Amino acid sequence: MISKNPRLKKNYQHPDPALDVLYPSSLVHAELAYRTRDNRPNCSVFWVPATSVENIQQAYLEIARQLQIQVGEKMEDVVKLVQDALSQESTGQWLLILDNADDIDLWLNNIDTKSTRLIDCLPRSNNGSIIFTTRSRKAAVKFAPAIIQVPEKDEDVATQILKNSLKNQEILHDHQAVFDFLGKLTFLPLAIIQAAAYINENDISLQDYLSLWDDTEENIIEVLSKDFEDEGRYRSQNQKNPVATTWLISFEQIRHRDKLAAESLSFMSCLDPKMIPQSLLPPAETKREALEAIGSLTAYSFIAKQKDQTFGLYRLVHLATRSWLRAQKSLTEWIRKATARLAAIFPDHNPRNRTLWRAYLPHASYLLSSSLENDGIDGRLLLLERFGLCLMSDGRYFESEEPLIQVMEKRKRMLGPEHPDTLASIGNLASTYWNQGRWKEAEELEVQVMEMRKRALGPEHPDTLTIMGNLASTYTNQGRWKEAEDLQVQVMKTGKRVLGSEHPGTLTIMGNLALTYTNQGRWKEAEDLEVQVMESAGGRAT
Repeated sequence: MISKNPRLKKNYQHPDPALDVLYPSSLVHAELAYRTRDNRPNCSVFWVPATSVENIQQAYLEIARQLQIQVGEKMEDVVKLVQDALSQESTGQWLLILDNADDIDLWLNNIDTKSTRLIDCLPRSNNGSIIFTTRSRKAAVKFAPAIIQVPEKDEDVATQILKNSLKNQEILHDHQAVFDFLGKLTFLPLAIIQAAAYINENDISLQDYLSLWDDTEENIIEVLSKDFEDEGRYRSQNQKNPVATTWLISFEQIRHRDKLAAESLSFMSCLDPKMIPQSLLPPAETKREALEAIGSLTAYSFIAKQKDQTFGLYRLVHLATRSWLRAQKSLTEWIRKATARLAAIFPDHNPRNRTLWRAYLPHASYLLSSSLENDGIDGRLLLLERFGLCLMSDGRYFESEEPLIQVMEKRKRMLGPEHPDTLASIGNLASTYWNQGRWKEAEELEVQVMEMRKRALGPEHPDTLTIMGNLASTYTNQGRWKEAEDLQVQVMKTGKRVLGSEHPGTLTIMGNLALTYTNQGRWKEAEDLEVQVMESAGGRAT
């Protein structure tokens, strides 16, 4: 279902690698993108997977790159910058495709502390068009008044797809065989392309392929089909599910011919199906093996490779692979492998790693939201912590709260309330509250950490001084100048004695104390401190 009113001709061309369009989950959406390019060569086409906040924001980052926009550190800045750029008439013509926009609530979520909703971040321009694709009529009506119902069965379109997909065009001369073949596949584009890939690979006829269809194990197809039925799509009476069957036939061949390709698909099915970075995949023994594995998956239309070295899975391929792994009782094992891999390579929240961890965030989110309850999975706790800290570093303070709470509670159970790692996790949660403006909750946690660190590490330990300085900043934000000043003076004196007067931590607390004096109108005292900080910093620089 499409909200808007695009005019689609009834034919399909294979994706053109020269077109800079992200990988859509429906071939109808791809057709729309390519026809727009052909009919309006000056029109920019942008595709956004609207399945999660992370995917939307990651796609906006890619749009910002294509528009050569200098982005800030906070993710909501990126969304706003793209919105502003596309709203300018000078940007030119553009088409924005928001794919799989099934979740209405997602668009009503706030993306920042100013209560800015995603739905409010859509650009508006006389030169631009926005198209939502969705399976939900309720969502379609909500997003736009103009709705097109995409037909599930279209013989003309299906025949054209088959013609463009087959290498041996003589196969098409038997019109009855073509009709029977397409009927078995219920005219579904993805099933047709997967079946055609198998036919091309093995140089067989349509009848030969249908004999494989009839020989495919019934109980496996039934298991795979259950998830599709839960989706409310592609149900068929008295016949096998076309996507499940074509997927299984192709996957069985890949398993026997290219073990690494089958393992790579299993791995990718545990991640978000869109924009999977190549660096995220498990390393192969040789570069040749890696290239051949990707080539096998691409040939069978299981994945598509993008120019930015990311991969996308069709949503139904993703679903079929997970269903198969679940039926084989190996989904948990692959989730464990994916979690361990991502935890091992996920960078810390240092801003210099921002580009990398922004690319990994959607996949960490997908993994961490899996149904597994066991936090003992290798790397899961580490991944959860880095996920939360990167969200916080990206200015997504409300989203970072839940993962950091989970880390804190888990460490309390595993390590005890006064373990250094537990205290660090409590401090991280306090920072999240602080950035949300929840001063009282931040204060309570910071006092708790401060007292425990004084007992465990001593009042002059650098970690103790750090949390004291954070608590002083919390007092400052509440206008509690006297309490802030007392703590800052104490930390400054201790820092000068223990760390030295030119240590960055000492200079930071001196600058904060100067700000506290300024807020009280004590200009001379503030000036004296600011001069000291400036001279000490200058001395360090030389």
